[in-house]
Amino acid sequence: MTGRLAGRHVALIGAGYAAVEFARQAMAAGARVSATCRDARRAESLAAAGIAPLDASPGHLAPGTLAGVTDVLASTPPGEAGCPGLALAAPGLAGARLDWIGYLSSTAVYGNCGGDWIDETRPPAPQTADARGRLIAEAGWSKLAAATGAGYDILRIAGIYGPGRNLLTLLRAGQGRAVDKPGQVFNRIHRDDIAGATLAAMSAPQQERLTNLADGNPCSTVELMSGVARMLNLPAPAILPWDPASLPPGMAAFYAENRRLRNDRLLALPGFGLRFPDWQAGYRAIIADAP
Repeated sequence: MTGRLAGRHVALIGAGYAAVEFARQAMAAGARVSATCRDARRAESLAAAGIAPLDASPGHLAPGTLAGVTDVLASTPPGEAGCPGLALAAPGLAGARLDWIGYLSSTAVYGNCGGDWIDETRPPAPQTADARGRLIAEAGWSKLAAATGAGYDILRIAGIYGPGRNLLTLLRAGQGRAVDKPGQVFNRIHRDDIAGATLAAMSAPQQERLTNLADGNPCSTVELMSGVARMLNLPAPAILPWDPASLPPGMAAFYAENRRLRNDRLLALPGFGLRFPDWQAGYRAIIADAP
């Protein structure tokens, strides 16, 4: 049976954890997928998954590499100047007419919201270099979308978890430590729902659309880690009192922010529904499938 995306050719500018799952779902719907990579081992891995590798090892793509591409999904980590993948792809897309561009951004652009419930109307207030780079990247891809006539989706993603990226190994090794900062919560979303939402956005493009990708059920680190430990029939993890001076810089930055994300726009994407509406559903599936 011909898939609904037959005839579409998606170029992944960056082929990370969520983007590769998106590629799998897009190919199942009939799309052709290519992806940038910088080493031979990664190229072999992509090819084995049915994704055509695009050699970006020289720091640019050879002329004609992106010929025939109809859609672009960018997910490369930002730098101070924005998305490095934009500089990589833009020359090969000059003069092209695209159906859709998607950029995988981060909800970190909102900064610390004091635990308030927020949605996409909240003005960004980035507190880290990475978050500031995300906003620059969003604007850069917006300009390319306008130049190519593409629909454009900014997909701001909460904490990512899923197969191979979760708490199971840590807890089973008895190394789980949960920092108890009163009132602090965070959002998350399963990898498969990121991919499904991105596919839904690509399937129903709009001129420009901003969507937060989060399951809508924020909770504390203590609640999450203790709950997963119970699912595994393991002792509860050690609970550490909040002490910012004892935390590594990256972890301290994480605990400096506190927000609750609404996901009404996500749930309104045509044809989309969350497979895992909370961490309990997500972790039950991961545990069922884990060795």
